[in-house]
Amino acid sequence: MSLAPIPYRVRTNERETADTRTLSLEPASGERIAYTPGQFTMIYAFGAGEIPISISGDPAGGRELVHTVRDVGPTSGAICALSAGEEVGIRGPFGHGWPDAAPDEHLVIVAGGLGLAPLRPALYRALEGGARRGRLTLLYGGREPEQLLFREELDEWRQRDDLECELIVDVARRDWRGRVGVVPSLIDRMEIDPARTTALVCGPEVMMRFAATALLGRGIPPQRLFLSMERNMRCAVGHCGHCQWGSSFVCRDGPVLDWGTIGPRFGIREL
Repeated sequence: MSLAPIPYRVRTNERETADTRTLSLEPASGERIAYTPGQFTMIYAFGAGEIPISISGDPAGGRELVHTVRDVGPTSGAICALSAGEEVGIRGPFGHGWPDAAPDEHLVIVAGGLGLAPLRPALYRALEGGARRGRLTLLYGGREPEQLLFREELDEWRQRDDLECELIVDVARRDWRGRVGVVPSLIDRMEIDPARTTALVCGPEVMMRFAATALLGRGIPPQRLFLSMERNMRCAVGHCGHCQWGSSFVCRDGPVLDWGTIGPRFGIREL
């Protein structure tokens, strides 16, 4: 883990949605940092500032370090506007990532909107080498089809025999051939053996709350239900206090936390 920014060059910058880009970075020298799916880095855009962004690429992806960034402010906007060859500073990786599910267990990945980006490395890991013997399910939704990330890859995933991939949107035009509704409604349709299922969830907080309620209602134990939280992280090592959430610092103790630890906090307003 690096606490000082390391120079990385932009290799590619690809459009995902109207306000979201996926950047492939490579180190200006040396090897790419090693990371666990679910961890994040601090990206420093020279002259603009530094923000935390989850890693969205393949952990086994050679020298590439991939981030998917939504343009919501000056720093994220500066990062989204970068061209091939330009540099950023990378600190990290930071935080605790997604747990490993046993190869013979059912791994359920539930994502909403931009929340698929932090879950994508966990899905890559689960598919790696064809080692998974248990079921693998991806439930993913967005406000509308144009808001879904990695659409070409989603088409490929839906054709795989070793992955159950269900898509849903809140609102759709006539050319949409998927389901219409909210992500948690997909959980009610799924066959689950709760004693042999691990669930990973990331998306807007309200979506995660309802998804967690649905998964718990299907019998999944709180200790086998994991959520990735997003808070205002600045130092990334639990010193500045910006990301404190109850007794946890999201940058240090998260961003991935199990429901048994954080579930009661979802009932506290404005925490």
